[in-house]
Amino acid sequence: MAVTNTAIYAFSHHGTRPLTSKSFGSRGTNIDSNKLKLAADYLMDPEHKEPNLESKLKTQQHVVDISSPEYEKQAKSEATVDKLYVVGLPVYKWTKPVQFVVCVGGVFFFYLIYGYMQELIFRLEGFKPFGWYLTLIQFASYIVFGVTEKKLKEPAERRIPLKTYAILAFLTVATMGLSNSAVGYLNYPTQVIFKCCKLIPVMIGGVIIQNKRFNIIDVIAAMCMSVGLIFFILADSTVSPNFDQRGIIMISLALCADAVIGNVQEKAMKSHHASNTEVVLYSYGIGFIYIFIGLLLHGSLLSAFRFCYQYPLETYGYAVIFSITGYLGIMFVLSLIRLFGALLAVTVTTCRKAVTIILSFLFFTKPFTQQYIWSGILVLLGIFFNVYSKNQRKIDDMIANKIRQIIILIQQRGHRMQRHDSRQMFDV
Repeated sequence: MAVTNTAIYAFSHHGTRPLTSKSFGSRGTNIDSNKLKLAADYLMDPEHKEPNLESKLKTQQHVVDISSPEYEKQAKSEATVDKLYVVGLPVYKWTKPVQFVVCVGGVFFFYLIYGYMQELIFRLEGFKPFGWYLTLIQFASYIVFGVTEKKLKEPAERRIPLKTYAILAFLTVATMGLSNSAVGYLNYPTQVIFKCCKLIPVMIGGVIIQNKRFNIIDVIAAMCMSVGLIFFILADSTVSPNFDQRGIIMISLALCADAVIGNVQEKAMKSHHASNTEVVLYSYGIGFIYIFIGLLLHGSLLSAFRFCYQYPLETYGYAVIFSITGYLGIMFVLSLIRLFGALLAVTVTTCRKAVTIILSFLFFTKPFTQQYIWSGILVLLGIFFNVYSKNQRKIDDMIANKIRQIIILIQQRGHRMQRHDSRQMFDV
C-alpha cells in the first residue's frame, strides 16, 4: 500500500521532518507512541480518511494563532527592534563584547580630547565669565550635527514627547552649562572629582523624597565619596590660586542634575525606542533656546560675542573641536546606556574622569599635593562599593566561580602529581 506524503510528514516529531528507516534504528527514537498508533490506524484504514486523521493530529500539534493579542504583541516588539548605529557603525550587528569594547573605547577617546580642549579654552585670559556662552556654541554645534545625521540616515518622525524633551533639555543645560562655568572658578581636577560623586545627591534625594532605605554598602560608598571629596576640596583651596566658592556651588548643582539625567534618558529611549540622534537633537535644540533666552535676559550675550570675536581661534576654533568630540562622546555614552544600562554607563564615564584628572596634571601646570592622591583614592573606593552594591549577586557569583575553578585546577594538579609519584615508585 502506498503511503502519502501527508502521512509521512504528519507523524514526524515536529511535523516537518520526514520519517526514514533510520528513525527506527536500534538506538531508539523520540517519536511519540500515540502518533505511531495513529499512523498504523491510518495505514490499516481502507477508506484512507485523511481529513479525519488531520483533525486528530492537529489536537497534538502546537498551533500558533496569529490573530491572538500575544502573537501581535510579540510581532510588534520584534518589528521595533532597533538597528543601532553609532557614527555610521552598525553596532547592532556585533556581538556584546565587541559592542562593549567599541563603545568604551569611543567614550575614552573622544571625552579625553573633550576634557583637554575644555581646560585649554579656559586658559585664555579673560574667558572666565563666558562659560555659558561656550555652552551656547556647544549646543548650536550639536544641533547642526544632529540635523545633518538625522537627514542622512533617519526619518523625521519624533518618538519621545516634547514634554519629556523639555525636562531632558533642562537637565542637560544644568549639567553642561554649570560644569563649563565651574571650570573658570575651580581647578579642573576638582570639577572632575565632583562629577564622580553622583551617588551622594542620588541617596540624599532618595531619602528625602521617596523615604528610601539604603544598605550598608551604599552608605559606606557615600561616606568614602564624601570624605574623599571634602579633603580634595580642602587641598584645592590650599594650593590652587583658582579656587572660588562660586565654582563649588555651580558644580554641586551640575552634579545633582547629572545624577538624574542618565535614568531619565534610559527610560525615555527604551520606552519610545528613540534613536541617539533624536535624543541629542531635541535635547540640545530645546536647551539652546533656554540658554539663548537666559543670556539675553542677563545681558551678557553681546559682551561674550565681542570677546570671542577678538580671539577667534582660541574661542570659536577650539570650541568647534570641543563640540565635535563632545558630540561623538555623547553618541557612545547613549549607546552604552541603550545596550548595557545607565549603571554601566556611569561606571565607564567615572573611570574616564579618573584618567582625565591624571592627564590634566600631566598636560597643564598646576599646584600638586599628595592629599589629591589619597582623597582621590577614597572617591574611587566609594565608586567601587557603589558598583558592587548594585551588582552584588553577579559579582559574588563571578568570584565564587573563579575560586571554584582555582580549587579544581589545584586538585587536578595534585592528582597528576600523585599519579606521577606512583608511577615513579612502581618503576623503582
